[in-house]
Amino acid sequence: MLATYPDPRSHDRGWDSDVTVVRLYPEIEPYDQGMLDVGDGNLVHWETCGNPDGKPVVVLHGGPGSGCTPGWRRYFDPAAYRIVLFDQRGCGRSTPHASDPTVDLVTNTTHHLLADIELLRRHLGIEKWLVLGGSWGSTLGLAYAEKHPERVSEIVLVSVVTTTHREVEWITREMRRFFPERWARFREGVPVAERDGNLVEAYSRLLHDPDPAVREQAAQDWCAWEDTHVAVRSDHRPDPRYADPVFRLCFARLVTHYWRHAAWLEDGVLLREAGKLSGIPGVLVHGRLDVSSPPDIAWELARAWPDSELVLIDDAGHGAGEVGTIEALVTATDRFATRS
Repeated sequence: MLATYPDPRSHDRGWDSDVTVVRLYPEIEPYDQGMLDVGDGNLVHWETCGNPDGKPVVVLHGGPGSGCTPGWRRYFDPAAYRIVLFDQRGCGRSTPHASDPTVDLVTNTTHHLLADIELLRRHLGIEKWLVLGGSWGSTLGLAYAEKHPERVSEIVLVSVVTTTHREVEWITREMRRFFPERWARFREGVPVAERDGNLVEAYSRLLHDPDPAVREQAAQDWCAWEDTHVAVRSDHRPDPRYADPVFRLCFARLVTHYWRHAAWLEDGVLLREAGKLSGIPGVLVHGRLDVSSPPDIAWELARAWPDSELVLIDDAGHGAGEVGTIEALVTATDRFATRS
């Protein structure tokens, strides 16, 4: 039963700021889990929760590199849904872990993740599922749905991004207009000769430096900036996971790896091919105060995808954790719970 709870949420890329109470489903534990061999030496951790005979839903976490935390289970009625969560390649409980500097990320791309999702679907014997993705997970969810529309029943996206070069440039350079002092510190984290160039490339290089002290400092600087540009509320608290050096390095390595390649997607392709989603109902939940991913991204997607509904939350920023955003997400999953 849906009820009001003290806020227990975990974070996802600065994902949730604390509130007093939230309407969520109760905490649940997986009834099954495992490690799926997806090839290239990678084992992907997955779990299923809720009703084994319920409507299947797959959750695509943000980052890239955040891992799928237990709080995601609580956006779904456990009596109605078969909830599938997994940690994308290189993060969370999946192995090998990107925090290991010897781990080569060449086989960790959007296209590999899309293949992993399909392999997991087949492994679990699921014909079609609802796709829910947040932040980076919204890019991955769109790419998956456009590639395999016959496998998607509905789509729910929150903090919509499409990971274009323009969006990456916005976060790493143009956003200095909102946070000039902290952006200056972020920029100063790279060598002087690289400060007027591509900051993602510069940080990626530092995060692969043979000197562990250089890698550690770059991870700290990167995550400090991540925590800055999601902080649009005066009561924002830093994501506690950034205090963990293992999480910090894994996260920073994967984000810069994906961003420097603009997710290996042609710029604008997710909007141009939104027609492939015709007939698939969707809900786009986005904070009007989202500085990390300005609302025009979600608005443009809603225009290109007539079967979608855009829900703008006036007082919310980036992430799934503010009260209005939670309400909209739970409302969407409840609406789709009984749709055949």
